[in-house]
Amino acid sequence: MTKTFVLEHLDCANCAAKLERSLNKLDGVQAAVTFMTKKLVLETSETQMDHAVSEAQRIIKKLEPQVVLKPRGRS
Repeated sequence: MTKTFVLEHLDCANCAAKLERSLNKLDGVQAAVTFMTKKLVLETSETQMDHAVSEAQRIIKKLEPQVVLKPRGRS
């Protein structure tokens, strides 16, 4: 299952890379952060998606407190 999010207030490419590295450490999760579009794509099993999103929010708040994770329509 894949979900796409917008990372509002993401300021730099280094921050995007740092978030992507940390999110990819989650078990069973593939994450891709694109700085230019401020987009996060999370891919995991359907049963793990809610947990993955929750963990993504926690990691983002810890590493980049100004960044807001918002759903981006259907994906």
